[in-house]
Amino acid sequence: MKLLDKIKKKIRNSSDSADVISLSTINELFFNNQANTGGPDISEITYFTCLKTLAESIGKMPLYLMDENKNRIMDHDVMQLFNVQPNQYMTPIQFFTYLEYCRNHYGNAYAYIAMNGGKFIGIYPLDPRRIEIWVNNTEEFTRRSFYYRYMDERNGNSYWFLPDEIIHVKSWITGDSGLSGKSVREILATNMAGSKASQKFLNDLYQKGLTANAVVKYVGDLSKEKQSLLLSRIEEQARENGRRIITLPIGFDIQTLDLKLTDSQFYELKKYNALQIAAAFGIKPNNLNDYSKSSYANSSAQNLSFYVDTLLYNITLYEQELNRKLLTRKEQKSGLEFKFNVKVILRGDPTQQADVLQKLVSTSIYSPNDARRQLDIPPTKGGDVHIVNGSYVALQDIGIAYRGNKGGENS
Repeated sequence: MKLLDKIKKKIRNSSDSADVISLSTINELFFNNQANTGGPDISEITYFTCLKTLAESIGKMPLYLMDENKNRIMDHDVMQLFNVQPNQYMTPIQFFTYLEYCRNHYGNAYAYIAMNGGKFIGIYPLDPRRIEIWVNNTEEFTRRSFYYRYMDERNGNSYWFLPDEIIHVKSWITGDSGLSGKSVREILATNMAGSKASQKFLNDLYQKGLTANAVVKYVGDLSKEKQSLLLSRIEEQARENGRRIITLPIGFDIQTLDLKLTDSQFYELKKYNALQIAAAFGIKPNNLNDYSKSSYANSSAQNLSFYVDTLLYNITLYEQELNRKLLTRKEQKSGLEFKFNVKVILRGDPTQQADVLQKLVSTSIYSPNDARRQLDIPPTKGGDVHIVNGSYVALQDIGIAYRGNKGGENS
């Protein structure tokens, strides 16, 4: 069915049901009929892997509320949401995974802060496609206020929110004076289109049995209708039960066109394209299961590099946004702050972990019970005492044992 026919049918059906066709419906018809897209952006495997890696990395890190002495605060009402369920539909890991997915795929992630009598009762993620940012342009730019408008597609209602009522985490590149972010797929539109087109080409090639195009040669002339009928019969035979032999009328011959992916460097270009998309997300090749320059020995170093080069910025975005939206000025001044536990990312193998914990305990940074908690082992009696080598002395006391003696005699 042609595109205009589809639009006419949509309008006719909408008028019959007393509904008005929306602009999004027309856009959907246009975008779904682009022959070169090869499906939505998320269907591209490299793009999907990058989204999955970043979203799961943020989602699996526990969130703590710490005081100025780095003690965990457990009795704050917002921690009940982040430890058990932010809302009745999600667990904490699902909540942060969805926010990070929206932040990367749409450029912005939004969540509504529900309160009752000054107490947090829920945090609800919102669809970024239904959010508009309205800015008051009559004020000076230093005092210019803005509001969020959310359009609920289920009941058709619009809701207006103040900035303090919305958690808004955006991508690193922004427009509109920093009010909203832009997604990677918007920036890499040309690259993404080429990547999806290459995948669509491979899919078509597999459906044809990995055979190239062919030319049918015959003597004489055929009308356009008979040509179409002949080609349809040949294609039908080729696809029938995966057969490799077809029959032709007398005087007809078929010749395949030579197609070699190696000559066109198809694999090299596809791999390079995938690495370019991953680089835009800050994803390393080993996160894409490319271990050509990786080994088990340097896996810990790669995790550290992934944390420092990629995750640290994303984590800081969430921590700063949560600090300014979920903590009062008094709590902020007292030193309270949200912190993600990055140890789940940097945790090494058992041998490395044991070596690190031993050094931390022997230097009195950790108590034995602190180390046991890192291993999910219950504390032991007397294990909260910090221990250190008895031969250690304070810096100002170095040489105090020799100050009263000189050459073995009393001074």
